Amino acid sequence: MDLRSLRYFVAVAEERHFGRAAARLHMTQPPLSRAIKQLETDLGAILLERSPAGVALTAAGTALYDEARTLLEGADQVRAKVAAAAGAGTLTLGTLADSSEPVGIRLAGEFRERHPGVRISVREADLTDPTTGLRAGLVDVALTRIPFDTTGIRTHVLRSDPMGVVLRADDPLAGRDEVRREDLADRTWFRFPDGTDPQWQAFWSGGGTGGPVVRTVHECLQAVLWNGTVGLAPLAHSFPEGVTTVPLAGCPPSQLVVAWREDSTPPLVRSFVELAVRIAGLDGREAAANP
Repeated sequence: MDLRSLRYFVAVAEERHFGRAAARLHMTQPPLSRAIKQLETDLGAILLERSPAGVALTAAGTALYDEARTLLEGADQVRAKVAAAAGAGTLTLGTLADSSEPVGIRLAGEFRERHPGVRISVREADLTDPTTGLRAGLVDVALTRIPFDTTGIRTHVLRSDPMGVVLRADDPLAGRDEVRREDLADRTWFRFPDGTDPQWQAFWSGGGTGGPVVRTVHECLQAVLWNGTVGLAPLAHSFPEGVTTVPLAGCPPSQLVVAWREDSTPPLVRSFVELAVRIAGLDGREAAANP
């Protein structure tokens, strides 16, 4: 029984599904299944009840889950202390506007509890850099949104947010239950500066051209208020008086992700990613249980 096997088991226990756990661990399902089988053999106990719908913890599995979490957290704390002693007790987090809410609030508390001696620096990027400085080496890990060019960057989806079109409150379309892209054919969309990631630009500009160039959420809102410009935003976001959102039919969701560089996964980054994934999963299950 080693730490890697325990991490695998915890992922399956929390996801309640081998496929989702494999995706979370960035591996394929067969080696994950083999690792869990070997762990059950080593312990001499069945840990998971398997079914077509997923898995459930047995009594032995429940006991192991609690102990495994404690062991893994202890191991992460040891790694962090060693890293701090080696002069690496800092982590720079990149964020994009308010994309980290509400995951970031709970994540900050649990990360501080797990790594009390680590100093966190936060770099908030504007909308022209969805990597928040990750590719440039300005941050160690990021809470941001896709799509963007992920070459050299690994991501894990934390949440998918339904999207709407941002309109002035007195816009003729503002009172609708839903709008379609054809309803916006004659509208001007805000856009990002030349050189912005093409995938990112295409998603958020709605394919429109010729609108005002913006760099921040505030500039986007001002373009809507003053010029009647339209754009996209997650429906869950709050907006000031005079601005509203209406669901946009056929628009794919915006996905909040934790992102990190493929070539740089020190212990603190791994710990941050694991916590972010676990907390997002817990938040999702709590939301499902309390619709």
